[in-house]
Amino acid sequence: MASTTPIPQPNMEKFLRDWRQDALNKAQYESAIYVGDKLLAMTKNHIDAFWLAQVHFQAGNYIRAHGLLSKHNLINSSPACRYLAAHCMIKQNLFGEALVILGEETPKHLFSGETTNRKVSRTTGRSGPGRGASSKAPERRHKQPETDEEAKNRRHEAGMCYLRGICYAKQNGFDRAKEAYKDALRIDVQCYEAFSQLVRNNLMSPDEEDEFMASLDFTSVRAPQGGDDPEIECEAGEYVQMLYQTQLSKYRNPAAFNTAIESLTTHYGLGENADILLARADLLYTQCRFKEALQITESIVRDDKFNFAAYPIYLACLYELQNNNLLFLTAHGLADSHPDEPCTWLAVGIYYFSIGKVAEARRYFSKASMMDANFGPAWIGFAHTFAAEGEHDQAVTAYSTAARLFTGTHLPQVFLGMQNHAMNNMTAAEEFLKNAYELCKTDPLLLNEMGIVYYHQDRLKEAAGLFTQALKVAEETGSSSHAWLGARTNLGHAYRRLRLLDEALEQFDIVLREGGKNSQVFCAKGLIYLDQGRADDAAQVLHQALAIHPQDPIATELLSKALEESSKVSIDALSGGKAVNTLLDVEEEVGEMQRFEAELEERKNAARARIERRVRGGGGGGGRIAGDKGKAVAAGSSRTTRRGAGLRGGGSMMEMSDDD
Repeated sequence: MASTTPIPQPNMEKFLRDWRQDALNKAQYESAIYVGDKLLAMTKNHIDAFWLAQVHFQAGNYIRAHGLLSKHNLINSSPACRYLAAHCMIKQNLFGEALVILGEETPKHLFSGETTNRKVSRTTGRSGPGRGASSKAPERRHKQPETDEEAKNRRHEAGMCYLRGICYAKQNGFDRAKEAYKDALRIDVQCYEAFSQLVRNNLMSPDEEDEFMASLDFTSVRAPQGGDDPEIECEAGEYVQMLYQTQLSKYRNPAAFNTAIESLTTHYGLGENADILLARADLLYTQCRFKEALQITESIVRDDKFNFAAYPIYLACLYELQNNNLLFLTAHGLADSHPDEPCTWLAVGIYYFSIGKVAEARRYFSKASMMDANFGPAWIGFAHTFAAEGEHDQAVTAYSTAARLFTGTHLPQVFLGMQNHAMNNMTAAEEFLKNAYELCKTDPLLLNEMGIVYYHQDRLKEAAGLFTQALKVAEETGSSSHAWLGARTNLGHAYRRLRLLDEALEQFDIVLREGGKNSQVFCAKGLIYLDQGRADDAAQVLHQALAIHPQDPIATELLSKALEESSKVSIDALSGGKAVNTLLDVEEEVGEMQRFEAELEERKNAARARIERRVRGGGGGGGRIAGDKGKAVAAGSSRTTRRGAGLRGGGSMMEMSDDD
């Protein structure tokens, strides 16, 4: 029998490997599989078997790739083979089987030693430029250099931590998934997939993001052929750190974000890069600068209409600016070209929500969330549809689901607080808003909502402090003044009830100057003028309120009181300071008073007639000084869309009656 031992053919083997790689580079998978199979038959080499499995994986033949690894007993032979085998299982949605291959233990020895060295390096680095630089030399001498093979294995171990996180997330183990993603970055800070999962799914709070970023060893990143120059060696790590900084929460440290953006733009020419532009738009959106954010995202979508990462902010800005025509065109185009993308049905849902078709919007938000269970905007939009119809119990359930899925963002907690406030559950509302405040202390929307709850609990000084803080944060971030007129109105009401009447009038005047005529604000001013005894001024502003909303019952009642007060003042002015010494004087005085009273009654009747004509001829209005409590969650003029969640508002406002 002829021997089956292959005869070494080094030249032919090299030729076939080059052929296989060239076909793989050109995505000619059939050619790469054909050539790789012949090469494996010739060499019986486990490396060639691994590469043939890689070709099958890239061609989408996940079962064949896993079967090839099993046939040649390669799964446990190296981290690269385990990673590929587990990835094949994940692509088949076999997450339990993937975890069996990956194991549940993290190789902590790959990052525990780095932590100690890193802490020493940062401590000595703060002592001064000279000593900080010199302290790195001993660290490099004590640290064993890493071979290329060890570096590859370490990166595959980090990749396996990332795959563990994917499996845990698919099994609803979000806390374990978060730790797995963190471990991946602790092993290899360049594992961007793990970083993306952490920040895109809001798995860390802003404080936790800062703490985790400070713990990562960016100095381990080395540019190839860096030489002995420490500045060149550290540059790659600083570059990666700046890229990551642009993806973090925009509330926590906007100064660090701006510094990173400026450096990436100035030194590395990334000013027009889509990801950098999107990071800028994200910051502008959190500051309620919707027009500027829309301009940036519009340029991104125009340059690459399939950049789906840009669509949530783009759609949210269109909603905030009430551009329903462009919303329709965008949703229609996405539905035609990409019906398999969650963003498509998010766009359709936002369009229907913007035109008031809440049931249709809910159906499409639900469809988007079923296509991707981790798609935050769809979940928040779904919850908003219940809130918009006043279905508070269903809204609370939906927001609670979002809060469980996205533990790092404060928005679901804010919306839960708003819903409990709408149901008059002030204790629960305060608790949810405090939880949100622990996650983010610099969101004007949250500060405004907390102030409203305190206002209705008669904690007026605390409420006024929160409203003032909200306006201060909005001013510091450059937000549009129109976005926070509600907070300023609320501050005016808080001052009014604290008897700081001049301060309250000042706030209401700013609201009228920046936001235009508002009947409820005129009513508030009228009530203050009545408290100050300025009945004529009160009547004047209340007439302005009724000119805007003739059926406003508060304005009508307050105007009646103002006219009565004005009549009393006039009577006192006529009778005061006169001495009645004779019967004739008395009779003349009585006659004069009777004539004045008759004239005053005639004027009052004429005023009432004018009001009744306005009431019969006009419509609208209501008994609120300042709109609905919720943002894009209750029927009213307040509209809202929020980042990440997709839907954000400029701040809700409080109710007020004349006997507050």
